Amino acid sequence: MEVKNVGLRKAALISDDDEFFRLALSSLLTARLGFSDVIETETFDGAVDALSNRSDVEIALFDLNMPGMNNWQNLRTVRDCFPEVRVAVVSGSKARSDILMALSIGLHGYISKGLGVSELARALQAICDGAVYLPSFLPDLPITENEMFAPPEPETQPSEPMGALDDLTSRQREVLEMLVNGMSNKAIARALDLSEGTVKFHLSAVFRILRASNRVEAATSGSRLLGRTRAPG
Repeated sequence: MEVKNVGLRKAALISDDDEFFRLALSSLLTARLGFSDVIETETFDGAVDALSNRSDVEIALFDLNMPGMNNWQNLRTVRDCFPEVRVAVVSGSKARSDILMALSIGLHGYISKGLGVSELARALQAICDGAVYLPSFLPDLPITENEMFAPPEPETQPSEPMGALDDLTSRQREVLEMLVNGMSNKAIARALDLSEGTVKFHLSAVFRILRASNRVEAATSGSRLLGRTRAPG
């Protein structure tokens, strides 16, 4: 069944470093789904800036393989901080683990880039209409040993997970460094030329990745982690 334009929607966001794919997807969103505006970014940080400064975004689509998309916690934080936005992955990956992870963190869909135009339009329409879209080939993907014999989650986790700094985007690391230096949200926003809403998002992501429950814990952990990476002066 063909997807028909049933009325003008507000704005959509595409975050993908493939310019040609963004162009094709943007055309589909406007011509077939009736979006009045499509915001395009090529980095995760750019997407966060857009979401923080626009209140009219209905759907946000993220590629997994682009600058800043180095941790699933970032997409989980998008869901938490922008609950009114339908968030989905549009990726070339057909890995079962990626699809199940997207589902487990509460995303509204996982769309394969290999879909034809009509099926892609139907997938996007389903997500916009409130459904959770998963690829039809998911049941045919083999179950990995890691899924069958996954170890139980530890009862306690280290307060500073190894490699935590590598899981931060460049912008999140800047925010963490300023937090460690005692700067307020307003001062961080002014220094980085961001809105306070964007700073709050990045802090939420930092808290989650560092497993901190407040600014003091994040600053304490950040100070130790950043100290480990600095060469002695």
